[in-house]
Amino acid sequence: MNAEALKDYQPNRYPFLMIDCVTDVEPGKYAKGYKNLSNNEWYFPIHFPGRPNMPGALQLEAMAQMLTVAITTQEGLKGMVTHALQHTVRFRKEVLPGECLQIEAYVDSWRRGICKGHATGYTNGTIACEADMLITIPEILEQFLPK
Repeated sequence: MNAEALKDYQPNRYPFLMIDCVTDVEPGKYAKGYKNLSNNEWYFPIHFPGRPNMPGALQLEAMAQMLTVAITTQEGLKGMVTHALQHTVRFRKEVLPGECLQIEAYVDSWRRGICKGHATGYTNGTIACEADMLITIPEILEQFLPK
C-alpha cells in the first residue's frame, strides 16, 4: 500500500503523513511498513542545525499512523477518524537523514472502539524507538457511552 492508498485509511496528508509505504497488513492484527528519510525532509534544517535527526514526536506519529492502518483496514472502518490518547515512548537512537525507518505496529486488544497496541521503529536493523499506545475511534466508542 503506497502513500496514495494510505489516504483511504488514515487522515494525515503531506507534510504530516509519516508513512511512505505499508508492506504487510493483517487487519485488526498488525501493519508493517516504512518511512524513507530523505535529506530534504522539512524538519531536518530546524532539528537540529548541523546535526539533523527526526524529531521524537514525528517518530511517535509514524508509529501511531501505522497502528491506525492496522485498525482501519478492518471491515467497515476504512477512513474513520482516530484519536491517540496515551503513549509510553522510548527513544533508543537518533533517526538520521538517508535512513529508512522500518515500522511494525501490533494490535494487542481491540474492543468497543478502543485499541491498545505497541509499535517499534528500526533503522539499520537496530531498534530506534518503541511505543505502547491507546488509540480510539470516537464514532464507535460513543455507541457504548451511557446515554
